[in-house]
Amino acid sequence: MILPVIMAGGSGTRLWPFSRAMYPKQFLNIVGENTMIQDTVNRLVNLGVSDPLVICNNEHRFLVAEQMQQIGKKGNIILEPVGRNTAPAVALAAMYAIAKGDDPLLLVLAADHVIEDIKVFETAVNGAVYLANQGNLVTFGIVASAPETGYGYIHRGDVCIENNIGVKNFHVSRFIEKPDQEKAQKYVDSGEYYWNSGMFLFKASRILEELQKYQPDMVKICQRSIDSAEKDLDFVRIDEAIFGTCPSDSIDYAVMEKTDSAVVIPLDANWSDIGSWSAILNLSKKDNNGNCISGDVIAKDSSDCLVHGGERLVSILGLKDVIVVDTKDAILVADKNTVQNVKQIVDELKSAEREEWKIHREVYRPWGKYVFIDSGERYQVKRITVKPGAKLSVQIHHHRAEHWVVVSGTARVTNGDKTFLVSENESTYIPVGQIHALENPGKVPLELIEVQTGSYLGEDDIVRLEDNYGRA
Repeated sequence: MILPVIMAGGSGTRLWPFSRAMYPKQFLNIVGENTMIQDTVNRLVNLGVSDPLVICNNEHRFLVAEQMQQIGKKGNIILEPVGRNTAPAVALAAMYAIAKGDDPLLLVLAADHVIEDIKVFETAVNGAVYLANQGNLVTFGIVASAPETGYGYIHRGDVCIENNIGVKNFHVSRFIEKPDQEKAQKYVDSGEYYWNSGMFLFKASRILEELQKYQPDMVKICQRSIDSAEKDLDFVRIDEAIFGTCPSDSIDYAVMEKTDSAVVIPLDANWSDIGSWSAILNLSKKDNNGNCISGDVIAKDSSDCLVHGGERLVSILGLKDVIVVDTKDAILVADKNTVQNVKQIVDELKSAEREEWKIHREVYRPWGKYVFIDSGERYQVKRITVKPGAKLSVQIHHHRAEHWVVVSGTARVTNGDKTFLVSENESTYIPVGQIHALENPGKVPLELIEVQTGSYLGEDDIVRLEDNYGRA
């Protein structure tokens, strides 16, 4: 049995402002109709795998659960209280599977990769099954199409198994850090080096054996974390006090670079990790001038540009090799050859304690979403959408009052000791310190305008007394 282990904890800072910490690229539909994590799961449909095990941070748990539900997939979600890189995440997945009485093959995948040739990918995985069942730790090396300096490389050794398993396979000679341009060109010219994809296949028990050999402290802490984990709906909650003491390391450093059981299968399937806006430009359909255009955009005398429009008209004139990304609260304009440095902008936003690195004006919650409309010194206006049957927490605020005006649908409102319905064009007022709750009892989305007033309007001025989603 193959258990897909989907790593979904990345922040996708190089795709800012479209990707942000609270809503990163793996949950966005960047290159197709589905989101990237949905595409990752959907491409496994012909491999006969079990429902996926997703590993993510606590803030993204409802995004994962909802997006899996949208494509009809069930599975468990391990919530990492703090990030500790891929080796502890793999250890948790292996221990969780074994604790259920299984010893499956773990197919470790990132949630934010693009693989266009699914048949080639399926063939590679099927070939890797035999190798993994023989005790090998299999990684998939991407056949390099260019001397990329943003990837690590894998140098292949001699052939591992020469019988016919359907794919080429080699012992791993060594893993190599991101090279400079000259070395990367030599690697590509030799044909003996592959990009390190970060995808793996190995038995759960085998990877734990190797982790025990090279990282015994990590194994001990991860086992304690799994033993003390709490089940909450589809979520497996890991104790922060225990897991927070775990060493942080990638599976490459922790095991793959040390073991003598590493095997690489070359994969030539039009793979990309969508690590920058220029990568999206390369993957996307273009017009006759080489432009990739989406949204309400007018492009004149411009070529080889990517323009992602938002809710307003975006026009470009006389540009070449330029990236323009428009969102509700931020615009990125960059030369496409510099977009690897977008993280510098994100770092500056963090240093300035601005919110644009973390959240969009449109913020998703398990019950629906809200959009910031306007704000001032003592007021803030939001448009709130509540899904049918969903309910916000029973809560109070110490510093703000709220005025709700229903635009469409019907709201069931708890306001102090009273509960009543509020219909379209009706409103209610929630004083400071009043216990209140909002629910959509209907069959269609509830839309309302919320006007907040008070001395402090931060999202942390919420004291939840009851919550259907297990939030503190």
